[in-house]
Amino acid sequence: MRIYQYPDPSTYASLLQRPVAAAVSLEQTVRKVLDEVKQNGDEAVIRYTRQFDKAILDSLQVPAADFEEAERSLSTELKQAILTAKENISTFHSKQVTAPEVIETMPGIQCWRKSVGIEKVGLYIPGGSAPLFSTILMLGVPASIAGCREIVLCSPPDQNGKLHPAILFAAKAVGVTKVFRIGGVQAIAAMAYGTASVPKVYKIFGPGNQYVTCAKQLVQQEGLAIDMPAGPSEVAVYADETAPPAYIAADLLSQAEHGADSQVLLMTCSEKLLQQVEEAVQDQLRTLPRKEIAAKALENSKLILVRTEEEAMDLLNQYAAEHLILSCSNAAALADKVINAGSVFIGNYSPESVGDYASGTNHTLPTNGYARAYSGVSVDSFVRKITFQQLSSEGLQRIGNTVIEMAEAEGLQAHANAVRVRLQ
Repeated sequence: MRIYQYPDPSTYASLLQRPVAAAVSLEQTVRKVLDEVKQNGDEAVIRYTRQFDKAILDSLQVPAADFEEAERSLSTELKQAILTAKENISTFHSKQVTAPEVIETMPGIQCWRKSVGIEKVGLYIPGGSAPLFSTILMLGVPASIAGCREIVLCSPPDQNGKLHPAILFAAKAVGVTKVFRIGGVQAIAAMAYGTASVPKVYKIFGPGNQYVTCAKQLVQQEGLAIDMPAGPSEVAVYADETAPPAYIAADLLSQAEHGADSQVLLMTCSEKLLQQVEEAVQDQLRTLPRKEIAAKALENSKLILVRTEEEAMDLLNQYAAEHLILSCSNAAALADKVINAGSVFIGNYSPESVGDYASGTNHTLPTNGYARAYSGVSVDSFVRKITFQQLSSEGLQRIGNTVIEMAEAEGLQAHANAVRVRLQ
């Protein structure tokens, strides 16, 4: 990790940059795969799955027998952990549902808004070296609560063409309707355009690497909705001298092990803590099974020494982290000063891992600074909010001249006539 001591404000922009791939070459690579799948459907998907995942498939949809085998193969403890997490996520997200409220804006004029689930949604679940079955809970639970009729899931298979049993167990638990063993750009393309096997969906959700994120952004330009530009994982930590260095190091490594393109940051006013955390990171790194991946991510990561708490919060709000951990004596008070973050973890006993799995909040969050304008996934992400209005004769009489006056001022006579004909 690189150490920066008392950075000058003029360097903040470069200091807070994320590691990124070359945009032009990335888009060209992704566009080629999207176009191939759009033109050749299942054949292209199967070909790219063989090329990228080394899996030879004769069909894309996961057979029913695999779900039964998955349930038998998982330990009772893991199945119970998944169901406990599902319950907490359901409890938190179910409170986001609100009943329509009829508002009478004037006598005889009633307006209301109703949430309607998006009919067909696609969930992308990263697999490979770390099959993120927890993401199924984070996406499938709110999709089910929202009332989505068709929930399609895609995840990359292993070389035997299989999905991790926990992915299949979680998919069944949350009510996913169809599961496909497809990963990467070809999965996004299949859900965006539809193939003989994969239904075309109306909105795609889920995190992924830079290729998946780029694919989502490109299909969005063609009119398909996506949740957000969720790319490589990241965490920022603000800590003071009351924070145990081992806790901070563990939090940093928990994100670094996601992938080589992940980024972690620590900001502190304590030079001693900064040094202690650096040592603790190296100590803990040696014992991690994914230490090579984490070590690569640490090359993109930074330890930043600042003079004041205010400067730290200014930097953190500029960075707009996916995950923000406040490990300090006044964490609750500082949390009120956060204006840009995906999800905030308050105090020394709120590790980011708990939010990733089971506290109840959603872990599908904006990265790469998009937390300045995007929210994390919620039930609202899976619904459309349709407005309604109903006027009585009295209501139209009361508001009619207002509408006529405004419409004629804009030169829209037919708008005015639509009211006038009723008043006459």
